[in-house]
Amino acid sequence: MSVAIQPASKPMTLPGEKLDASKMPGHWLLARMGKRVLRPGGIEMTRKMLDSLMISHSDTVVELAPGLGATARLTLQRRPHRYIAVERDAAAAARIDRLIDPERDEVIHGNASSELLHSEECDVVYGEAMLTMQPPTQKHKIVREACRILRSGGRYAIHELGLLPDDVPERLKDEIHDAISEVIHVRARPLTVSEWAGVMNDEGLEVDAETVHTSRMHLLEPRRVIADEGMLRAARIAWNVARAPAARKRIFAMRRVFKRYEQHLCAVTMIGVKR
Repeated sequence: MSVAIQPASKPMTLPGEKLDASKMPGHWLLARMGKRVLRPGGIEMTRKMLDSLMISHSDTVVELAPGLGATARLTLQRRPHRYIAVERDAAAAARIDRLIDPERDEVIHGNASSELLHSEECDVVYGEAMLTMQPPTQKHKIVREACRILRSGGRYAIHELGLLPDDVPERLKDEIHDAISEVIHVRARPLTVSEWAGVMNDEGLEVDAETVHTSRMHLLEPRRVIADEGMLRAARIAWNVARAPAARKRIFAMRRVFKRYEQHLCAVTMIGVKR
C-alpha cells in the first residue's frame, strides 16, 4: 500500500517536527537544522554500500527506514525494476512517496520487523542507522525478516554505528552506549564489526568479507558536513544552529561525546547473502 501523496503546494512536514528541540531524537533534531545526510559514515559510505550491492535493472529493492530519502534518491537513480520503502514514521513515509513512481514503486507505512512483504519477494534489502537503535532481540528480528523476504542469493546490506576494536571491554561498551543514548535521546546499542557480522550469520546470511567497510564516525565534524551536504547547505545548517540555543546545546553535546569516544566509534557497512 502507498501512503497518500501530499499536495505539492504544501511544504513537507519533517519527522518529529512538533517535538521540543530539547527532547526530540538527535537525528530528527539534525534534520530540523537542515541536515539531510544522517548516516554514521556519511554519503561516501552509503555510496560504497550501494556499489557493493550492485543493484541492477532487474532487481526489486527494499529500503528499511529510508528517513528523509537521501539514499532512496541514489537508489532510484540506479533504476531498479521496483523500489519498496518500509517506513514507520508517517511524515518520513510521505516524503518518500513523493520520490517514487507510483506505477512501479511502493511506500509501506509500517515497522521493519513486521511481516509486510511476501517471502522471497525481493533481491536486495538494505537499512541504515536503524539497527543501532534497537535492543538485541529486535536487531535479530529485523535481520531475520530481511532474510525472509529475500530470494535465495539475495543481498542484505547494513550501514550502522560500530565499536572498535572487536575486543573492546564490556564495561567500556556500556559506558559508550549510555553516553550516546543520553545525548541523542534514543537508546543506542552499537556493536563491534564482528558482532554485526554475527547477527547476520545467525539469521541465515553469509557476510562477504570484501563488502565490509569501516570509516571514522565524523557525522558532526565540519569537513564531513560539507562533504555530505555541500558548502551552501552546510552554511545554512550552521546558521540555523547558531539561531537555536536549545538545538545548539544538544548538538554540541552530541559532538563532544562523539569526540570523547572517537577512537572506539566507527561507521560500518557490510553485505550478507542469503544462503
